Amino acid sequence: MIKTRLIPTLLYKDLGLVKGEAFDSWRRIGGVVQAIRVYNLREVDELVFLDISATGEGRPPDFEAIDEYADNCFMPLTVGGGIRTVEDVRKLLAAGADKVAINSAAVKTPEIIRDTARVFGAQCVVVSIDARARPGGGHEVFINSGALGTGLDPVEHARMAESMGAGELLVTSIDHDGLMAGYDIELIKAVSGAVSIPVIASGGAGKPQDFVDAIQQGNATAVAAAAIFHFTETTPSEVKAYMKQAGINMRV
Repeated sequence: MIKTRLIPTLLYKDLGLVKGEAFDSWRRIGGVVQAIRVYNLREVDELVFLDISATGEGRPPDFEAIDEYADNCFMPLTVGGGIRTVEDVRKLLAAGADKVAINSAAVKTPEIIRDTARVFGAQCVVVSIDARARPGGGHEVFINSGALGTGLDPVEHARMAESMGAGELLVTSIDHDGLMAGYDIELIKAVSGAVSIPVIASGGAGKPQDFVDAIQQGNATAVAAAAIFHFTETTPSEVKAYMKQAGINMRV
């Protein structure tokens, strides 16, 4: 049985970490290396680092910065933001990333999923899907850090990503992001039910029960969060203990 992972998310913008609500109203929350060093000590399973301004600014990932961050990170590190080519992926992996999160490019040039998986293996390819609820029901995929609607349905986009060779999906509800009122269970469940690859639920965790709900109701295989760890006294180890008590098979 696959063990459930708990994955903090670090969002990087304008030379520092930030956290917002619904992909807006960004607040600075400190430095990257300091946050990584804290998480090294807090029993987390992996770490996701997303440069949320790279794509909008039309620039590639900051490979030198990633090299520094990876040197300080003692857990698997997924890096996203600004990835447009397989060469970008190669440089990130050489800098120390274990996986890459591909978001906008997965919509604009989906062949990057296939090409990256063929060269480096599906295990390092995470397709990141950001979605908003549609007024009439269902959801729509957004790219460029939530700035641009695509008209795509996240379930169909997830199926495409799997068929192209993605090894994992990171599914974030823009509407729930940063509100700490719980994950979008409808979105997570719809995507999880449509694919056979692991799905990481993201966007909305505010209490330990929210993580349990994402697994037991949304059928996610992993959970990602940011605000709960930055703005409350809840620690990753406390969440993992709570999830274990709820009967979820957690990584030790």
